[in-house]
Amino acid sequence: MNDRTALVTGANKGIGHHIARLLVAEGFTVHVAARDPELGRRAAEEIGGRPLVLDVTDPGTIADAAARIDRLDVLVNNAGIAPSMAPPAGTDLDELRRTFETNVFGVVAVTNAFLPALRGSAHPRIVNVSSGTASLTWSTNPNPQFAPGHGGAAAYRSSKAALNALTVFYALTLDGFKVNALAPGLRSTDLTARAAAGGDPAEAAEGAVRLALLPDDGPTGGFFSWDGSPVPW
Repeated sequence: MNDRTALVTGANKGIGHHIARLLVAEGFTVHVAARDPELGRRAAEEIGGRPLVLDVTDPGTIADAAARIDRLDVLVNNAGIAPSMAPPAGTDLDELRRTFETNVFGVVAVTNAFLPALRGSAHPRIVNVSSGTASLTWSTNPNPQFAPGHGGAAAYRSSKAALNALTVFYALTLDGFKVNALAPGLRSTDLTARAAAGGDPAEAAEGAVRLALLPDDGPTGGFFSWDGSPVPW
């Protein structure tokens, strides 16, 4: 099991960096993917991973990264953006497109590019870092923690709801894979001003690693909180 490999997007900071660090501690060779080569190099050096230049919105860097990796056991789609807390009526279309480009289209582009490498694994795992704010159940019967502004952050939240749907569809069509979505909870990262007041991102990373290490009889096509409990769609 010492030859296990993993790739984490957006791994130079925040939750992604902690996920990469924990996977290294589990014995994985971890590709620390980042848009900025220098930031990625520093982050990889800090945890003992391998730097990988990868911008999820740039097909060229995705193709170059995929060409460098022959086999992959775990893919963590962590990179994401949250441009504003605006409700849908106040959301600029360019902002919406930009958010979906990273949070949805980028996940599809990266996942599809690395499917050949993942199919070379005996136990392929895909973890999509979503958000509890994407839960339509919690949005319509609000959980106070995940209903900021009762419809605010529309671009981000709708993109993560779309990501949840894609998680299900990948799980239904990828035989032998475990594909799940994680709700990390509100964490102290630079994603939004609100997130800066959150909890420890390392705690959320533990939830992602739990899904990355699922046994073969574990769940697929699920949406789980950082503590392992199911999140309603």
